Amino acid sequence: MNMLLEARCAHDRRWKQYPAYKDSGVEWLGVVPEGWDVKRLKYCAARINEKVDGRESNLPYTGLEHIESWTGRLTISEEISTSEGQSSRCEPGDVLFGKLRPYLAKVFRAKEHGICTGELLVLRPKDVSQDYLFSYMLARDFISIVDSSTYGAKMPRASWDFIGDLPVLLPSEAEQRAIAAFLDHETGRIDALIVKKERQIGLLQEKRTALISHAVTKGLDPNAPMRDSGVEWLGVVPEGWEIIRVKLLEGNDTSVVQTGPFGAQLHASDYLDDGVPLILIRNVRDLKIDETGIPRVSEEDAERLSMYRLSIGDIVFSRVGSIGRIALCTEREKGWLISGQMLRLRIQNPRLDSKFSTYGFSSESVLTFVELQSVGSTRESINTDILRNMPIPIPPLPEQRAIATFLDRETGHIDILTTKVHESISKLREYRTALISAAVTGKIDVRGDET
Repeated sequence: MNMLLEARCAHDRRWKQYPAYKDSGVEWLGVVPEGWDVKRLKYCAARINEKVDGRESNLPYTGLEHIESWTGRLTISEEISTSEGQSSRCEPGDVLFGKLRPYLAKVFRAKEHGICTGELLVLRPKDVSQDYLFSYMLARDFISIVDSSTYGAKMPRASWDFIGDLPVLLPSEAEQRAIAAFLDHETGRIDALIVKKERQIGLLQEKRTALISHAVTKGLDPNAPMRDSGVEWLGVVPEGWEIIRVKLLEGNDTSVVQTGPFGAQLHASDYLDDGVPLILIRNVRDLKIDETGIPRVSEEDAERLSMYRLSIGDIVFSRVGSIGRIALCTEREKGWLISGQMLRLRIQNPRLDSKFSTYGFSSESVLTFVELQSVGSTRESINTDILRNMPIPIPPLPEQRAIATFLDRETGHIDILTTKVHESISKLREYRTALISAAVTGKIDVRGDET
């Protein structure tokens, strides 16, 4: 379904415009409805800078990692979940705005008393409603202007001095309420469509996982004679397949399973927007490494951490959080670094096909094994010993290659369908953002709209 059809599902008629417009006096805002005021942000919302020690507070904590970009919804994160230092206090009615990497559009409506990271500006509305200000600060042009003002190469931030001087369009209180109610309703309808499509992706991923798991543990011949593998969680495997622990494939290279650098070796403050890519858990999906939003480090840091660089044919394996995310290193990723969240498997053995190995390590059987073996009192994790002692089924080499070819073809079909659904979701999100911008800048008139 294309963007136009999706948009019609979200709303099935053309929008009307205001009867009259005037020049706002601000180039990037252009014309605005007559009767709307233009006021600097610092005069319609106060910045609250009340600091507390997060370690001593029992209030709920909100970090940048907990706010979904462009929607303001709270999300579950694999990153920091509690404050370990100084935080800012917020209360119901406040609007929180992410000043670090503002292009991520992290804006949040506080509904309860809490604390938040200092990277969020706490704004308390005075002459504007919370819901309207929240939507206004999510408008594309507002985010773009703020992002253009950032300073700092490693951690680009915007200053309150700049943000506070930005103009805010102020319709009447009644119009503010109407716009906020309209956007809550319409974005809710769009979000419901997105949820349905995300479920489609989930079903496709389940089919993909089941297909891989069956092929790498049972083979392609449904009539092949089977035997007990001797491994409870693996069950039966075809006759002629071996069950071998990873460490027995290493030869003399005992560093075949390698963890990434830990916190003392590399900090998040060392991340750059340019440089050598550093692979985090979030960058690994569908047996590939996704470069979207990947952090980078300097050439100097990469050289210092050269033992964690990737070679073609290496397998990266997540060891904490979402354990078992896996990808194969290709020519593109050669020389990239793994983070402390990852393990690197370098099994250069003539008995193994690298593509088959990647599929094998991503099977449900392997995930069952690592879940059973995972360690850590507060966060599941695996170490090099667990992975080195993992038993894996190994068919004859020609059969490995046949299975890999089969899975390349079949998962390729599923991936094409998945990509199309992702593209549809992306267009819906673009439409969502455009709708917010149009409403809060008066490009469409939603007064009297029945929701």
